[in-house]
Amino acid sequence: MNIALIAHDRKKDEMVNFVMAYEHVFQHHKLFATGTTGTRIMANTKLNVHRFMSGPLGGDQQIGALVAQNEMDLIIFLRDPLMAQPHEPDIIALLRLCDVQGIPVATNIATGEILVKALDRGDFAWRELVHKYKPGVDE
Repeated sequence: MNIALIAHDRKKDEMVNFVMAYEHVFQHHKLFATGTTGTRIMANTKLNVHRFMSGPLGGDQQIGALVAQNEMDLIIFLRDPLMAQPHEPDIIALLRLCDVQGIPVATNIATGEILVKALDRGDFAWRELVHKYKPGVDE
């Protein structure tokens, strides 16, 4: 599964702790993250993370492009609801794309934990069908 990990500045410690707690789950998947979040995750775990630019510099849009192409399977985006973000339109666009493509997205740690536990149980196996029957993919 392709999983994106995004965290606003005041949520980065929470994201790192979360990924550390579920490293045994994440190690079986391909991880993507915005700049600093990805760097911090790699510094605190043994996980490899493909890093995009930071969110305000276009990282949210880069992940959104993968969502639009139905190449992302799950997003955990720890948003800071108490701080205005200069790139709020990009954030809203990413969340809208997740709704359009039916991509599970968590915006807080509680929902993130539910999704990761479901991932660990194999509840997202239906996403494999999305990739299997994607136009242009040979059977």
